[in-house]
Amino acid sequence: MISSSETAVNPAKHPAAPATGEEVLVNAGITERNVTVQCAFPAGLITAIVGPNGAGKSTILGMISGLLTPDSGEVRSGETVFADATQSLPPHQRPVAMLTQKPLLFPHLSVLENVAFGPRARHLSRSESRRIARQELAAVGALELADRPATALSGGQSQRVALARALATHPQVVLLDEPFSALDVETSAKMREVLSKRLRQEPRPTVIFVTHDPLDVWMLADHVVAIENGHLIGEGTVVEMLGQPATKFLENLSGMNLLAGVIEESDEVATVNANGVKLTGLWQGNNHPGPQTPALAAFAPQSVALFETPVSGSPRNTWQARVTDIMSRGAVQWISLNLAGGQSIQAVLTPQAVNALHLAPGSPIYAEVKATQITVYPR
Repeated sequence: MISSSETAVNPAKHPAAPATGEEVLVNAGITERNVTVQCAFPAGLITAIVGPNGAGKSTILGMISGLLTPDSGEVRSGETVFADATQSLPPHQRPVAMLTQKPLLFPHLSVLENVAFGPRARHLSRSESRRIARQELAAVGALELADRPATALSGGQSQRVALARALATHPQVVLLDEPFSALDVETSAKMREVLSKRLRQEPRPTVIFVTHDPLDVWMLADHVVAIENGHLIGEGTVVEMLGQPATKFLENLSGMNLLAGVIEESDEVATVNANGVKLTGLWQGNNHPGPQTPALAAFAPQSVALFETPVSGSPRNTWQARVTDIMSRGAVQWISLNLAGGQSIQAVLTPQAVNALHLAPGSPIYAEVKATQITVYPR
């Protein structure tokens, strides 16, 4: 495995030519960590692992990378067994690259030499290693940083360089462990764009990443695996997982209402059709694609206003809803609502407001949200 702190890759096991990633199968566990999972990560796709803290997400990455050894079961990539009951390939013999929260660049090397380190460790010539390094730096929009010392980079620049270095060895599997958690909101958004573009270039590696941010999932992932208490409890496409009431990890982790659909109208504002529920909101970023483009509408439960009847001059987003649950959390109450098409959202009200509206499970109600409170994220 090549990571921000690893060294050589076994050249005998890893050919210089890029290879498309293979399916990664994890049917293994570590008793001490109370993790036993059976899940598959599709070849050449980007899979997000989501779940609460302590669910076992990073343990799965550790078993794939070789930093952790399972005490039962098997981990494999295609026909290559990474670990089973009889053996475990050391990290440097696995065609795996890993990017963590901290880039951990070599401080005594320039950016170019940092990225060229992996190819050089595989016994490629200095000129070929530098050619690959420049190619990877260009792919992540960081070629102009090539001659800088690693210590002169910002957080976002360091992550771009770390990504280029990880991919310079042409890994078949790329692991990302919350790589944006230490970055600010603006830098994280830029890194999502960089990652999405770079990791979808051919030949595509198999990418597995851990995140608590639903925007990472929506903008990057093709597939989602949900983990809780050390076990797999759900998997599917991004749209499937966002649309399943039984797997609300992404909403619970973010505290946001998330509705996935397609763009219906596209101008200065965006209208999303989420299985019959229409939401008008503001674009995130400068990418304003046309109709039928997949998009995610996100808004806070605190932005949802509830009324017994529609009000004049109301916001552009008004939906008929039905209360399904009321839960007290501190000084406020969280109201779960069902909308058309099986969609669900939450609202936050004071106990006084709940009483004034006579809310109870089964109550019909009108939910309204201002367009300025909804952010639309196209894919």
